[in-house]
Amino acid sequence: MNSPSGASSGVHWRADIDSLVFPVGDGAICAVHRGALRTLLGTEPTPEASLGYFARFEAAFREAAHAKIARKRILLGTNLHLTSRDIARKLLEAGQSERGEQP
Repeated sequence: MNSPSGASSGVHWRADIDSLVFPVGDGAICAVHRGALRTLLGTEPTPEASLGYFARFEAAFREAAHAKIARKRILLGTNLHLTSRDIARKLLEAGQSERGEQP
């Protein structure tokens, strides 16, 4: 696992899978791939920009993960990934529309 990291929330960049990851539930991780981040940021994502975006909209990322877990009935402890659409949906619901796809 590579830095930079956001130790307080467990978020970090993993170069091996080219994704931002953060913990959810019982030891599982949620990954957001570079392509999804490119859509959300509107530019080629760097680890630093991706982590900054996560910090700014952390609640939407976490809500999107929990909604996907519930919707897909993902078992606790199972890793998952989010698409830009998953995150954009929560940003729109919260009135924080900034980039991203329409749900």
